[in-house]
Amino acid sequence: MKFTHKIIAVFLLLLCALAHSQQEGVITHYMYHMNVYNPAYVGVDGETVVTTTFRQQWTGIKDAPSAEAVSFGTSLGANVGLGISVYNSNTFVESQTFTGVDFSYRLQLSEMTDLYLGLKAGGNFYSVNTGGLETYNVMSDPNIASISNFNPNVGAGVLLKGMDWYAAVSVPRILSTERADNDNGIVTAATARPHLYATAGYDFVLDAGSDLLLRPSAMARYVEGAPFSADLNTMLSFGGDFEIGGSYRTDAAFAGLVNLKIKKRLMIGYAYEVSTRSELASARNTNEFLLRFLF
Repeated sequence: MKFTHKIIAVFLLLLCALAHSQQEGVITHYMYHMNVYNPAYVGVDGETVVTTTFRQQWTGIKDAPSAEAVSFGTSLGANVGLGISVYNSNTFVESQTFTGVDFSYRLQLSEMTDLYLGLKAGGNFYSVNTGGLETYNVMSDPNIASISNFNPNVGAGVLLKGMDWYAAVSVPRILSTERADNDNGIVTAATARPHLYATAGYDFVLDAGSDLLLRPSAMARYVEGAPFSADLNTMLSFGGDFEIGGSYRTDAAFAGLVNLKIKKRLMIGYAYEVSTRSELASARNTNEFLLRFLF
């Protein structure tokens, strides 16, 4: 038991010390990509699952942000989970792909409650293609050079899970890295700082006979220098074969979600998101597609 307490203390110190810019990318279907944000989730359900998501923001704007996420998780025995998570994002001339290997270890606290400790190791492939920039010079500016680099990184997370509820906190990228930024039309150097994520959810049984569940969940994000942001989501599940629900992002977005399971193994999903920001009045629509396969 003393050894368990020491492990928990180390993880809490890691997370608290680094909970110190621009927000990292978001996924409306975050509840199916949890190990992207917290390695402690990998292998939690004792299943082998591959999930992919494609997200296209702001329909109607040229070179608008897009993102793709892939997550894989499996369990190795009763207490160990292992997986891979990939998040790729593209915005105008900037592109970055973070790839991580996720590891989790289960500690049974009671008959109904488990604590999962997670570690993530990987890195971010970052590039800026300045060939897509327009300048006022006839000749190219030698000071505007393309950027391409790789930044290794590590992350950590903690998940507390009961029979029908969960709560977690994580920092998936602990190390700060350098990146380009747009400051009122001027390209500047910026630091991508660690993001602190907190997630929680509960499954309410509405009708035991038909397996009708109400599944509210939330994911909050904080990083120094950017507004606090949270996704508040509620899904109505019909026996796990069909889900419909809605989501609200506190920094001005609403979304509707629908997920359909086919033959117990394959799930397809779609989310339609609408921004409420006045500056995006001409391009408010975001489309997100989900594909999930259970082995």
